[in-house]
Amino acid sequence: MRKGFASSEEVQAYLRPRLSTLSDPFLLPNMQTAVERVLIALSRKERVVLFGDYDVDGVTSLALLAEMLRAYGVEPQLFLPLRMEEGYGLSPESLERCLGEHHPQLLIAVDCGTSSVAEIADLKRRGVDVIVLDHHEPKSELPDCLAIVNPKIDPESPFHYLCSVGIVFKLCHALLKTKSLPDLDLKSKLDLVALGTVADIVPLRGENRTFVQRGAVEIARSTRPGLKKLIEVSGVRPPILTEHIGFRLGPRLNASGRLSNAQRSLHLLLTQDEAEAASLAELLDKQNRERQEVEKEIFLAADERIAREFDPARDPAIIVGARGWHPGVLGIVASRISRKYHRPAIVIGIEENGIGKGSGRSIEGLNLVEALNRCSGSLQKYGGHEMAAGLTILEKDVAVFSEAFRCAARELLSDEDLRPYLRLDHELTFSDLNGDFLYWHEMLRPFGNGNPAPLFFAREVESVAPPQEVKEKHLILRLRQGNYHRRAVFFDSVNASLPRPPWDIAFRIRADEYEGETRLDMQIRAVRTAVAID
Repeated sequence: MRKGFASSEEVQAYLRPRLSTLSDPFLLPNMQTAVERVLIALSRKERVVLFGDYDVDGVTSLALLAEMLRAYGVEPQLFLPLRMEEGYGLSPESLERCLGEHHPQLLIAVDCGTSSVAEIADLKRRGVDVIVLDHHEPKSELPDCLAIVNPKIDPESPFHYLCSVGIVFKLCHALLKTKSLPDLDLKSKLDLVALGTVADIVPLRGENRTFVQRGAVEIARSTRPGLKKLIEVSGVRPPILTEHIGFRLGPRLNASGRLSNAQRSLHLLLTQDEAEAASLAELLDKQNRERQEVEKEIFLAADERIAREFDPARDPAIIVGARGWHPGVLGIVASRISRKYHRPAIVIGIEENGIGKGSGRSIEGLNLVEALNRCSGSLQKYGGHEMAAGLTILEKDVAVFSEAFRCAARELLSDEDLRPYLRLDHELTFSDLNGDFLYWHEMLRPFGNGNPAPLFFAREVESVAPPQEVKEKHLILRLRQGNYHRRAVFFDSVNASLPRPPWDIAFRIRADEYEGETRLDMQIRAVRTAVAID
């Protein structure tokens, strides 16, 4: 692992992250002003509305802040925009509904608001105070509100890696430092922070690493009926790993917001009713299966078009769209396309009225918001962060935008950025793969964006049995290197043509519990015919 540690203390802090080392929450921009205004609202029993986003980061943020304010004796109103009808964030449509239903005196915008200059100005004219808790990239003009607690508005802030639920946790910490609640255990709320942090794919470094490591423990022992039922329907067994959150729990929490209304996911996290929890978990599981079907259909249609039109030597980015594509799954489709072709990808679904909603995912080396800034003349609206963004565009402008975005990508990406490669961490032999090695490997968790699991390399490996197919997708390989034998899984490789053995292999390892014992599993990432060493 090449982490650039400067001292043994830094190594210890990395291997054993502790809550006691969390920084002062008041180091975040405008935190003091936000805390003072929230405490005024509490003392006056004002009408407080928490306005969120429909993804996991937004929903966990709302749940965490709602539980915090309830502990202080105030019952906030919770508002989530309707994805299909109102779109993302503080849109005029969602604000009209919010004001009509709740008449807020203080509106706290969570996971949105940094770019909502006109909308927040309108709220101010109507006498509503606004606090923004967000992590999205700012544009040239910031909204005029009481406080924007967003580390990205300060280029010098060390907290750019936080997502919104991490920022909400810091606000909760700041509130407790100012007005303590002896009976509240904030550490127990880290289950929500871990869910939102992993699902939002922000870097697992700094305090995010602490949040997720401790939060995974809190998920495993959570007393939330909804979370326990969600774990059950997801088929997850402790210990809770980041891949459980990212690929099983997170997608189910995201499903309702993608296809209909994220209110169900929020209720699941907050309910204390066992029967309601079971019903909601089953519903989210069903919606997730529906989401997978919709996503698969759109991906296949998009991929067919890309196969006809994409030229890897010519195109530094991929833009694809069509009428009728469901906007709720476009981000997942863009992510799959970006991984398959190693290009920034934007997928656009165009509605009957000619308005297109798009989602983009990037690759290392391209800040998506910076690229979109260069194409802003073709867009009605856009926003996001370095690796993921959303946009609104008129159908008639898609061709002009596509060319402008490809030009921006060509200027911002080098030829090397566009060349897919595996970054290997260390060469091993099969004789190295023992219990002690696995123990130290597991100390490096949690793995994820910004802290990937180490990728190892082994030379001159032989196959000692024909590959075995599993679930018509994966291969089980029986391997030998010298006198040492290993079983390995090669995911999504059933249609791959394996090269002539012996092989050099790139692989990851993981701990797996089997019949009460911990064993070391190998997961193959790539195989090539062995290259002789000079």
